[in-house]
Amino acid sequence: MRGAASSWTAIFGRACAIAGPVLLSACTVIPQGAPPTRYPPPSPRPVPLPGPVTPAPALNAVRLGVAPGPAVSALPLAQGRPAAALRSFAESCRALLSRTDSSGLTRREDWRAACSAAPGWPAARASAFFLEHFETVRVGEGRGTITGYYEPEIAGTRTRQPGYAVPVYAVPKDLVRAWPAETPPELRVGQPPLGRFGPDGRFTAYYDRAAIEDGALAGKGLEIAWAADPIEFFFLQIQGSGRLIAPDGTVIRIGYAGQNGQPYTGIGGVMRDRGLVGSGPGQYSGSMQGIMRYLREKPEEGRALMRMNQSWVFFREITGDGPLGAMGVPVRAQVSLAADPLMVPLGAPVLLEADRAETNGLWIAQDTGGAIKGANRFDSFWGAGPTARLIAGGMSAQGRALILVPKGTLARLGLK
Repeated sequence: MRGAASSWTAIFGRACAIAGPVLLSACTVIPQGAPPTRYPPPSPRPVPLPGPVTPAPALNAVRLGVAPGPAVSALPLAQGRPAAALRSFAESCRALLSRTDSSGLTRREDWRAACSAAPGWPAARASAFFLEHFETVRVGEGRGTITGYYEPEIAGTRTRQPGYAVPVYAVPKDLVRAWPAETPPELRVGQPPLGRFGPDGRFTAYYDRAAIEDGALAGKGLEIAWAADPIEFFFLQIQGSGRLIAPDGTVIRIGYAGQNGQPYTGIGGVMRDRGLVGSGPGQYSGSMQGIMRYLREKPEEGRALMRMNQSWVFFREITGDGPLGAMGVPVRAQVSLAADPLMVPLGAPVLLEADRAETNGLWIAQDTGGAIKGANRFDSFWGAGPTARLIAGGMSAQGRALILVPKGTLARLGLK
């Protein structure tokens, strides 16, 4: 859901804003249909190359270290949600069979047998499916943290009207990826930054939150909807996906479409650093409700605080039965996880055992998030509505994670 995946931890952290194409959580990716990458003319002063630059390989699960886990037959599969996990796994198979696994654990062909069997497997025997097709691995020590995210529901309309004046923007056509002309060739490694070309033809940073709120994009025909409450919309941007509810009950579902390339700052972390979070006089709860109370009780300070998060998320209207995760498939309440794709194959089942009972059981890693980085770091999706908001806003669990990989993976990795 990129802005979101985004978890409540993102509000306290300083990672990039949430969530993938309409991702709940993949924030630095411009989706298909967005403006093409452009490159400025080369610098008039070529910089001599000191030699070939070879980027260091990313630290993934295999490089970090993996170990065999217990047999699937020893796992408490029936205590979780195996039928829901089977359904979400089957929905992930198209991407599983076409994506490259950045974790280094699996290859596309490893998933073929399980993906062939999943669509016709009886839901009543879902546990047997995972027993038949999978074995387990631990990444690193296997100990990890689970936070939560959800799909906000806020007041919004398709057209501007009294009481609905907060613009929901689509991706601007002038938001592109390019190298600034002054960037030496030897530093042009990886993906170019996001920005725009100014009137002078020079590549520069894109408008930040303050500039956009002050009208930098007004009048360009980018408004796809209008929200009623700037604070609620701010938190929807952090989640990266949500529903706009009109006075007549009409629902407009919006999802992540892009991000302005500006840095993300978690305002909860700023409040904590300023001594505003706590239980003492003049302090506020670190929950979403507590932070919102501060923003409403201190409107001027709150507006300045929100503007410290320079990141802005752009949206598109989406249809279907659920918000889309980083794999381009719907994420499901209490079964979909956001994870670091360098540590977990996206689409893989994950068994969680933690100190919050509601997180225990089988999940499917289907999403990513700017704050979801590292081994055994997960963000659990809880759906929409008041209950989902309450659970996700207070979710912080500690426990163990097992990654379920296709049978034969351990032998190929030399772990068996």
